[in-house]
Amino acid sequence: MKLIRFRTPAGIALGLATEHGVVDFSRHAPELRDMADWLTPQGQARAAALAGTAPDCRLEEVELLTPLAAGARLFCIGLNYKSHVAETGREMPPQPSVFLRTHESVVAHGQPMRKPPVSDHFDFEGELSVVIGRPASRIGEAEALSCVAGYTIVNDGSLRDFQKHSVTAGKNFDASGACGPWIVTADQIPDPTQLTLVTRLNGGEVQRSTTDLLIYSIPRILSYISSFAALKPGDVVATGTPAGVGARRTPPLWMKPGDTIEIDISGVGVLRNPVAG
Repeated sequence: MKLIRFRTPAGIALGLATEHGVVDFSRHAPELRDMADWLTPQGQARAAALAGTAPDCRLEEVELLTPLAAGARLFCIGLNYKSHVAETGREMPPQPSVFLRTHESVVAHGQPMRKPPVSDHFDFEGELSVVIGRPASRIGEAEALSCVAGYTIVNDGSLRDFQKHSVTAGKNFDASGACGPWIVTADQIPDPTQLTLVTRLNGGEVQRSTTDLLIYSIPRILSYISSFAALKPGDVVATGTPAGVGARRTPPLWMKPGDTIEIDISGVGVLRNPVAG
């Protein structure tokens, strides 16, 4: 299933994107009002029961929004592909390196990522991202995947000059990243280590990797985060980016207004955004 958050003339809604169109949850289960409600096992069962319902509109008729629950945290992992660690010239981190992004720092599929006027060092980072569906505190690695509701895509857009003196600043300019286009439920991706991630800038391939090359596995990441922050339904964990980022090219390859950046992950979809100033 593909869970979406979208805007219609009637307002913001949640729903299911199917091959035939969009099933609008607000028309069939208005009591479940937040994405977190639909990510729980009970919510997914309700969504599955609606999967065969006649669509309420076409996907092309709605504006997709970030598939984020209202209170979700967006955890991001830095330096989690050996290829990316190698291109940065840094040492492998002894533990997963975690930072946070705000909701305001990411836009939805199709919406413009904005290069701030204070910097030209605007870089791309394609990342497979995990979405939580069950509460998890101090969860062991062996059980960690049981708390995963699904997967989405994050473009961890980064202002590299600001990142040098503050990771928080470099990663949190408003509208500098992206998330979407939807959440693909975990039953559709039985093995998240067998996916291929490709990033394209203006149609040219700039990143390619398989997700089995993560330094820290998804279970290890979730276990580590839950050791200090109890995970809850709706939380998103971006698992890191592979080699090929613009900052490590000669000359550097920065995103600029007029560009189009897309991240394609097999089994999940394509997150595509124009770049604006």
